[in-house]
Amino acid sequence: MTQKNVIDKYKRYLLLEKGLSKNTIEAYIRDLKKLLVFVENEQLSLKTIKTSDLEEFLAGLYDSNLSPRSMSRVISALKSFFRYIMLDQYRDDNPTDLLESPKTGLKLPVVLSIEEIDSILSVIDVSTSEGTRNYAIIETLYSCGLRVSELTGLRFSDLYFDEGFIRVVGKGDKQRLVPISDIAIQKINQWLYYRKQINIKKGNEDIVFVSSRRGRALSRITVFHFIKQYAEAASIKKEVSPHVFRHSFATHLLERGANIRVIQEMLGHEKIATTEIYTHIDRTFLRQEIIEHHPRNRK
Repeated sequence: MTQKNVIDKYKRYLLLEKGLSKNTIEAYIRDLKKLLVFVENEQLSLKTIKTSDLEEFLAGLYDSNLSPRSMSRVISALKSFFRYIMLDQYRDDNPTDLLESPKTGLKLPVVLSIEEIDSILSVIDVSTSEGTRNYAIIETLYSCGLRVSELTGLRFSDLYFDEGFIRVVGKGDKQRLVPISDIAIQKINQWLYYRKQINIKKGNEDIVFVSSRRGRALSRITVFHFIKQYAEAASIKKEVSPHVFRHSFATHLLERGANIRVIQEMLGHEKIATTEIYTHIDRTFLRQEIIEHHPRNRK
């Protein structure tokens, strides 16, 4: 069996047995292809590669200015892959056992205030088809705390407007029901007026948010692009992406007393530790408020 065949089998394993999302699988395979290049250049083999060889491979990535977070992802991919080939009896030891991930530190995500979100929405030209669609998209991202991939994959069969919920298909194809605001429902319905006039391409009939010109589901890049443009037009200095609305959704709920377990459920986090990052944001916000408003801090 060739080394390429081993990686192809591993890819099927991640998809069929581990149930990982397409994006996670693609990231893992990209990292493993870098390892393959290293293995071939150094005339090594996946069957006999040692911990010291992997450390040399990682050192090369570090020298190319790969961030600690990306390094951690690469190490995670390596550990997962070598665990798999042991299970598959391709080798009987694991050279990644002694590899340590770099310390990434606690990086708090960017969060928008309600006023900043309103400013972004205010610059959208809702007299156009695309403007109406984009307003509905941003309102839905913020209302429901969606990942951008969950937004672009949203289908009519996922909408339960009478009950005030949408069904979201998250990582690993796991489904969850999320409440949706009346404003978001209103904005989606306004977009649907324009959508009826679009020539929808076959296979996209059930997709809610489509391109006005191509009639196909929007790409994540398209959503990133127009959100960045609107943030710049609204003079927002923060680095704004679709995920920032998800962070803002969770943070604003926590600030107003929502239970962290409820937020975890709505975000679709498997582990509560992932959701707890927002408690750090909440404390940071609280400290800023005290510094700004407490009489002892006023000059």
